[in-house]
Amino acid sequence: MSILADRYASKAMLGIWSLEKKYLLERELWILIMKAQSSQGFAIPSGAIDDYEKVKSKINLESIASREQILRHDVKARIEEFNSLAGHQSIHLGLTSRDVTDNVELFQIRESLRLIERKSISLLLRLASLAEKFADLAMVGRTHNVPAQVTTLGKRYATWAEELLFATRNLQDLLDRLLLRGIKGALGTSLDQIELIGDTTEVLDEALLKKWGFSSALTSSSQVYPRSMDFEVVSALAQLSAAPSTIATNIRLMSGFGLVAEGFAKGQVGSSAMPHKVNPRLSERINSLSVILKGFVTMAASISGEQWNEGDVACSAVRRVVLPDSFYVTDAILDTCISILDNLEVFESEISLELEKHLPLMLTTRILMLAVKNGVGREEAHAMLKSHARESQADLLKTGKQTFLERVEKDPRLKISVSDIEALMISPLELAGKAPHQARKVSKLISGEFGGNGAPSYSPEIRN
Repeated sequence: MSILADRYASKAMLGIWSLEKKYLLERELWILIMKAQSSQGFAIPSGAIDDYEKVKSKINLESIASREQILRHDVKARIEEFNSLAGHQSIHLGLTSRDVTDNVELFQIRESLRLIERKSISLLLRLASLAEKFADLAMVGRTHNVPAQVTTLGKRYATWAEELLFATRNLQDLLDRLLLRGIKGALGTSLDQIELIGDTTEVLDEALLKKWGFSSALTSSSQVYPRSMDFEVVSALAQLSAAPSTIATNIRLMSGFGLVAEGFAKGQVGSSAMPHKVNPRLSERINSLSVILKGFVTMAASISGEQWNEGDVACSAVRRVVLPDSFYVTDAILDTCISILDNLEVFESEISLELEKHLPLMLTTRILMLAVKNGVGREEAHAMLKSHARESQADLLKTGKQTFLERVEKDPRLKISVSDIEALMISPLELAGKAPHQARKVSKLISGEFGGNGAPSYSPEIRN
């Protein structure tokens, strides 16, 4: 098992990709195909299906591994193990290994995407709630991490939410379009099945689609389904993880300014050396996991468009890593992000103090427009305000006093009066433009689209 499975992934996601689950799905597929073949007149030995059913859950990983050591073929080892348990040789008739493994993997992908979808919606609803809660909390907005204009914390949450909303909808679209490979045989031509049951091989696909709840299967698959499908899946996961990574990055930045802090669990230590520290370690974890996921996107891209003729296994080792681990990573990112938001401490007084400190300078664009209205050339006014801003920043560092507005008032070139300045000194929230409205609008949109599914009640268990 990988470090991602051992340390980060949830029990639910681990269950989907466990060997026991995989082998059980394979056995269920074999039994299903036997039943479908029998329905088309192929003679399955009496009692064989029942015998396989009775032992399908008896999965001995050590025994299967021992067989593979001898056979040097993983699927053949599992065939012989199942046959030995049942006392028959009636499975895998007319099938190739990819009839089994590719279909099972697509089922695992579908179930994993569904789990990711539920967690993504849960995160979306939390962001919607926070966007509404803090819609009117004015704060310093930053571009290039430098104070720029006034925004609100609610708008910041809404911006993150809208990015996640776009990615979630894309994932849902992928779920709707996801196909099974189907039962197609060695080269995808169904030749061997035709030998067994005649030209009615479509019933095999139909049986599998019905059992696993897929809408359709590939019509003309080769031995393997196109690995570009894997690339689309992993890319969708990377897109979905972008918003949580952005959230984590910004929480780290805000933590550095003392505006927020990740909640501390009982007994938790922030720093082994400095007792006072509350490090944003979970946010850092998300950013680190996101790097790994981007690497998996590259790996998935590398096996897209590389298939030789009707099939090869050059992609096998890559897919054994990329498919489960991409889901483990995404699963951990979402769970961690939800946990962060559930326990995040927001220090409103510090947010207000920071805003008070920087507010005069964040009036520069309004003052610039006022100077232009009063007949000053835009570029001239821009240069003057830049000079005053730099000098006032130097004053602030030397004396602790903000002198920007005082300098503006005393500069006759700007044609700005004292009354003009006083008119600009409105409440910080009024300087946030449409930020409160935007926050509430996004919150309402998400709540209306996803609010009825109970997702906010989900509480992840974060592993260390």
